[in-house]
Amino acid sequence: MTGPTDPATPTAPSAPSPSAPEAQEPGAGTPGHAPVPAPAPAPADGAPRTRRLRQIRRVLIAVAVLAVGAVAMAALDSGTRHGYLDPRSADPFGSRAVAELLKERGVSTRVVTTAREAAAASGPRTTLLVTDPDRLGATQRDVIRSAIDLSGGRTVLLAPSSHSLSDLSPGVRTAGDAATNRPDPGCTLPAATAAGRADTGGGLTYTTALPRATACYPSGGHPTLLVLPTGPTGGDTVLLGSETILLNESLADEGNASLALQLLGSRPDLVWYLPSLADSDPDTAPSAEDKGLLDLIPAGWSWALLQLFVAAVLAALWRARRLGPLVTEKLPVAIRASEATEGRARLYRKADARDRAATVLRTATRERLAALLGVPHTQAHDPAALAPAVSARLTGEPRDVTALLFGTTPSDDAALVALADHLDALEREVRTS
Repeated sequence: MTGPTDPATPTAPSAPSPSAPEAQEPGAGTPGHAPVPAPAPAPADGAPRTRRLRQIRRVLIAVAVLAVGAVAMAALDSGTRHGYLDPRSADPFGSRAVAELLKERGVSTRVVTTAREAAAASGPRTTLLVTDPDRLGATQRDVIRSAIDLSGGRTVLLAPSSHSLSDLSPGVRTAGDAATNRPDPGCTLPAATAAGRADTGGGLTYTTALPRATACYPSGGHPTLLVLPTGPTGGDTVLLGSETILLNESLADEGNASLALQLLGSRPDLVWYLPSLADSDPDTAPSAEDKGLLDLIPAGWSWALLQLFVAAVLAALWRARRLGPLVTEKLPVAIRASEATEGRARLYRKADARDRAATVLRTATRERLAALLGVPHTQAHDPAALAPAVSARLTGEPRDVTALLFGTTPSDDAALVALADHLDALEREVRTS
């Protein structure tokens, strides 16, 4: 039986004939002229080496781009607000300048990062500065409120909003946003009258009905600086709607330095409270047994995971197979048709692809029968055109040619072998008739 072949299978080129004349230069082999030798072939490993070098260069370029992107994202993440309101930071948004000025005046500054440390360090001779009251949880606010009531010292709250005012300073509410200007003191507070104009705008304004409250630096009819007496111990609480006067970049403007030094330097000790992520509510923080996978990931790794994901997507796009039409290539060696047929048959058997194998057998048989019977190639796979032409050439008992050439998929390997035998017998009978 002539082995059927898949129409999509490229035909292996035949080996070059030994008798084929070789190409010669003009004049080669003619009398009086010596044959001109053919040029030596280029080294076979040159092209692969060049491709490897290009691939390595592309990988290095991609790694360099990712490294630069990671550094840029880290720099943007840190930003110019690194060490914001930190008395140890000399950045524009740090507060080292005011801490140094306080040190020259004999005021010691202690930095704490938890509410309990801040409460333990508070006393009648201390000023407690809370740089971000709205960041405190319920437990931290209760701790700070107890320190305000019992310490007898001064507490300065920077830009507290309604989120924290109800616990830290009951009876005070926010009245809105302050205009971005430098208002006059507008009060008799000695620290404000000595400082004059200051950058208290651009933050929040407050309103209160509490007695003995001193309101200064009004904006839109409401104060941006509020001083409230605290309990019978002689302490007080200062609400400052904007932190601008404490920043390094603006300390020298107008009366900012004077106002900052007088508000923070009224006691010999200053407790500078910078709330941190480590300062969590012990009652609400998850225990080690209750923590999930995301809770165990250190802070900042989300950016690293995002960068790795973007890098993986870019690498996948770079190395992805290009989609397009199939390209036929000449085989490097001649392959026997029987070997190609057997190899394809083994692949079909391994994949249990009897449907595909039966389709290939029937398609090849139909095309050969159409060529033998004079049926147009475009109608070779049309049962109405091919089946009557085949039946007309057969002798003996009538057979169901349509079922044989256009039937269903064989149920097992034995049925597939029987189909191949029947197709072979049908084609042989048509050829000999």
